[in-house]
Parts: sequence; C-alpha cells; structure tokens
Amino acid sequence: METSPSESAAKFSHVDEHGKLRMVDVSEKEVTIRDAKAAGKITLNADALRLIESNQIAKGNVLATARLAGIQAAKQTSALIPLCHQLQLQHVDVELVQIAGGLEITVTVRTIGRTGAEMEALTAVSVAALTVYDMCKAVDKAMVIGEVRLFSKTKKSAD
Repeated sequence: METSPSESAAKFSHVDEHGKLRMVDVSEKEVTIRDAKAAGKITLNADALRLIESNQIAKGNVLATARLAGIQAAKQTSALIPLCHQLQLQHVDVELVQIAGGLEITVTVRTIGRTGAEMEALTAVSVAALTVYDMCKAVDKAMVIGEVRLFSKTKKSAD
C-alpha cells in the first residue's frame, strides 16, 4: 500500500508535507545536556588480537588509532549523514576492550544543545571498527564488524 506525501510526513520528521526531505527545525527545542552511548564489535583471529595486544601490527598502534578515528568521526557526523545537525560536542570517549574473539568498541558522546548525540556515538563506533579493519586486514581476511547499536540516550536540563 502506497502512502501519500502527507501520510509520510506524519511518520517521518525528515519529510515535509509534500514528501520532500528536509532538515528538522530544532530552533524551538529546549537546550539540554544530551548523552548517548553506543557499542559494536569486530571479530578478529587470534593472531591479529595477539599482534594488537603487543602493538606489533605493521600499520601502528591499532587501539590508539581507532580511538582517535572514533573521536574524529563523532566530530564529523553531520558531514557524513546528510540530515544530521552539526553539534558542538563537549566530550567523546572511545573505549576498545578485548573480548573473546575480538574487540568491543563503546563510545559515549556528550553535547549541550537542542538535538541528540546518538548519531555521533553510532558513527564513532562504526569508524573506529573500520579503522581496526583497515589496520589489521593484512593479518586477518575474515574480520566481521557487527552489533552496532545504541545503548542509551539521555537528556537533562542545562540549568
């Protein structure tokens, strides 16, 4: 069943009454402190994990580089996701922890503004995982990136 443009607009905030994409106007929203936490995983073989742990991957320090890539990605999210608002981020924390069979990547983002930080957290997780993939592809041809998800998003008064 097809929906008319006006029915689509009622369902999606990024679609106007004529069915055209738009950036949501958040100018009337209250300024709040917004936190978002996202996570994902990348599977790696035992050799790759051992080389990461001993900092012997030929391209350099995988964990430090992925952490920096995640921070950069969070800051650039509005340039990558067409309808995202540009946010002034107050904090980005990227953690990479070795788990059985790979790494878990967790990102926490904080901003003070009129719209959330979940896209920044999700983008940071994704780019950090892609960075691990890029740096380890010579050692592990079977890596899998997955389970990228939002854990939480909160907002509280900025007063």
